[in-house]
Amino acid sequence: MKVGQWEEGCLSVESWRLVRELEQQIGAQCSLLLSIRTSQTARHDTNQPTAQHDSLRYGHMIDNVVLIVTGTLHERDVQELLEKCHPLGMFDSIATLAVAQNMRELYRLVLVDTPLAPYFSECITSEDLDDMNIEIMRNTLYKAYLEDFYRFCQKLGGATAEIMSDLLAFEADRRAVNITINSIGTELTREDRKKLYSNFGLLYPYGHEELAICEDIDQVRGVMESYPPYQSIFSKMSYGESQMLDKAFYEEEVKRLCLAFEQQFHYAVFFAYMRLREQEIRNLMWISECVAQNQKSRVHDSVVFTF
Repeated sequence: MKVGQWEEGCLSVESWRLVRELEQQIGAQCSLLLSIRTSQTARHDTNQPTAQHDSLRYGHMIDNVVLIVTGTLHERDVQELLEKCHPLGMFDSIATLAVAQNMRELYRLVLVDTPLAPYFSECITSEDLDDMNIEIMRNTLYKAYLEDFYRFCQKLGGATAEIMSDLLAFEADRRAVNITINSIGTELTREDRKKLYSNFGLLYPYGHEELAICEDIDQVRGVMESYPPYQSIFSKMSYGESQMLDKAFYEEEVKRLCLAFEQQFHYAVFFAYMRLREQEIRNLMWISECVAQNQKSRVHDSVVFTF
């Protein structure tokens, strides 16, 4: 049993139902939050808070798009794929994603009328959709989304900008590390790899230059240990090991999310709350699978404590 996040297709029926129910709950909470903020912003004639809360959904939209397109590529039933989509990432035309044969069609037929449309400018090509291109599309979309969210939070100013800048910079750095590790030994060139890194964060720009040329996990570790905030994360790993990296990153993220509640009068608490709820779901998913597979002794291997 691999330590880390379970793949969706590997979950037992009981765990899958539990995760779906919890995601439905978090989706309902976010929808309620959005409806409250929409009514308030209508009275105050400003769209800033609403825009931030809408941004909470965009990452899940990207994941849902990738799930549908990848599943269709491997001839999975569309209805089955829709049931596995995250509630926060649903949109009206998502079921028609299955008809697209390349990224240009994906944009023209489906995504042009969704909030993801502005992020697709760098993804539109005529290349057929295969596993590699789909993964490049996912990371390109996430890069555009994170950069857009970061700029928006900077415009808000105050405590919101301060806290969200730190949280989003950490997310950008984590994605840069994961992209590097996952692309080692693949056809992705150094330049292509660097294009997928977000243009902000502690690692930008010099850390990105170093990560782009890494050829194994130990080289990645060497780069990251030169940045003090990330030394503690990589100190938990043995050389040549990457299995515990996800957990170490999640633990660091939880610490930063909890700090968002130490200040007052800012919007970052909504982002922090939703992320902490998602971590609770990952914890319950892991515990459920350990029980289902009679591996109770490994329950603590991948549980990340929040408060």
